[in-house]
Amino acid sequence: MNYTTFLLKIISNPEQTFLNNEISYTEFIAKFYQYKKNQHTLCKISVWGNLGYDIIRYYQVNDYIIVEGYILLNNLTFSSNNTEPTIEIVACKIYPFALTKKNNFF
Repeated sequence: MNYTTFLLKIISNPEQTFLNNEISYTEFIAKFYQYKKNQHTLCKISVWGNLGYDIIRYYQVNDYIIVEGYILLNNLTFSSNNTEPTIEIVACKIYPFALTKKNNFF
């Protein structure tokens, strides 16, 4: 389907909520790495279940992560009646990405 892998930079603190006092739901905003500057580089990451606890515990703003998950494209209508696509990724797996001298291309 739409299962993808991305290298992202966390730019907002992860926020965790609970549905029916049992199911954990965590979301945060991340930025795509790319060579050219573009206005559509932000995306929302949604994480369900126990992986959300790991996000809150181990990751913070300005960390680089590798995200595997399903990509969704939503349309939001703003007050100026312009419709812009919004990217959301429902994460299945998240890995840390450590910068070293070998891979320091940021």
